[in-house]
Amino acid sequence: MTSTLLTEDQQALTETTLDFAQDHLAPHALDWDRDKHFPVDVLRKAAGLGLGGVYVREESGGSGLSRADGVLVFETLASGCPSIAGYLSIHNMVAWMIDRYGDDAQRERHLPRLCAMEDLASYCLTEPGAGSDAAALTTRAQRDGDGWLLTGVKQFISGAGATQLYLVMARTGGQGADGISAFLVDKDDPGLSFGPNERKMGWNAQPTRQVILDGVRLPADRLIGREGEGFRIAMNGLNGGRLGIAACSLGGARSALDRSLAHLADREAFGQRLLDAQALRFRLADMATELAAARALVQQAAQALDRDDPQAPYLCAMAKRFATDTGYAVADRALQLHGGYGYLNEYGIEKIVRDLRVHQILEGTNEIMRVIVARGLTEAFG
Repeated sequence: MTSTLLTEDQQALTETTLDFAQDHLAPHALDWDRDKHFPVDVLRKAAGLGLGGVYVREESGGSGLSRADGVLVFETLASGCPSIAGYLSIHNMVAWMIDRYGDDAQRERHLPRLCAMEDLASYCLTEPGAGSDAAALTTRAQRDGDGWLLTGVKQFISGAGATQLYLVMARTGGQGADGISAFLVDKDDPGLSFGPNERKMGWNAQPTRQVILDGVRLPADRLIGREGEGFRIAMNGLNGGRLGIAACSLGGARSALDRSLAHLADREAFGQRLLDAQALRFRLADMATELAAARALVQQAAQALDRDDPQAPYLCAMAKRFATDTGYAVADRALQLHGGYGYLNEYGIEKIVRDLRVHQILEGTNEIMRVIVARGLTEAFG
């Protein structure tokens, strides 16, 4: 984002985050991707900057930043590594949900460790048979004396196996959204296990596994909010999560654009720098313009979420769809501008393309984002 559009505090926040991304993420991103290494030590360094509780209130141990501030953070982090920035967005979504919907005891128990990233968190909504149709989930939480007994399988869970805390959506009532409740499950709870680390196209610097709940017994104080509120809690969490992933797409794509500028300035063909070819300059101009438009929409949605605007879910869906589609398209064009070099791992472009592709799927597919936007447009007509 152009610095003139930022407040002094936001400029300082962006500069500090950029220093962290350049010093601790970018130099290692290709190795982490190759080795499928989840750099927990680096995440804890990020927590030292307040990035483990970006949206958590200061009285709960967090940074108390606005959504408008947060999208700057995640865009900047993603310029160093979209995979790690994406995981941090998910961790922060869970921390915010506990701060917003948990009781005093739950906040006191979990938030200091989450904000310090001594404990890492995962969000467990998707199931093998319930992805886009999240209200159809089948993981069951049954009464067990004063507590609960959870049984089911969650699919595509970021950080699973390496994280300590799992925010799990399970069915406590009848069919549909009203029968879902939210629970906190600890990695050490008996009956919890994990599938193998999935082999993925991108996001290799964070593990993705099934979370298997085989009769996990939980005390009553593991319920977040009230019984039957889980789906509303999940969707409200996803409004912010969608902005985080949208911002990560912007950061990854901006990095790809910057690399393209440097590459075209360094390469010559037919007696001139590639950067001086008008056709290529026009392509760069389009890429920059599309990213600026996407960034403006993400900021608009973030500001709407900050002020609890009733249109915020609609705008978050719109921003997520547009920014993730735009980010991937810009990264893909950046690869093309690099020619054969873009296809080589060492240039880092193909990793950005692979990492950004999944952003069009997670936190609600972009097809579902269109459903939300269309519903917002047409609901007045019945």
